[in-house]
Amino acid sequence: MKAPRGDNPVMESAAIAIFVALTTLALLALSLRQRRAGDGRRKTRERRADLEPHRVRSAAEAEMEEHDIDDMLDAINRRRRQLGRREIGEELADELTRGTWDD
Repeated sequence: MKAPRGDNPVMESAAIAIFVALTTLALLALSLRQRRAGDGRRKTRERRADLEPHRVRSAAEAEMEEHDIDDMLDAINRRRRQLGRREIGEELADELTRGTWDD
């Protein structure tokens, strides 16, 4: 006697239910993955936006520091001229050409 093929309606409905469940799980996993990827991109954009004020502030601080250093050197050179000494740049250049600069 041969085994019947596809004649069992309970097995057919169970196979359909399993197929639908697996398909639903796969689609759910894909949608969650895309949602997480979207959140990651949004968070990256938010982080970049948060860093922008820091970049602006850092640039402003660097510019102020650059001017402060120039002002300090000018004040030092002015004081050295008042005392009758040479400017720092001239002394350093002479030491460099004489080779007395300590390494």
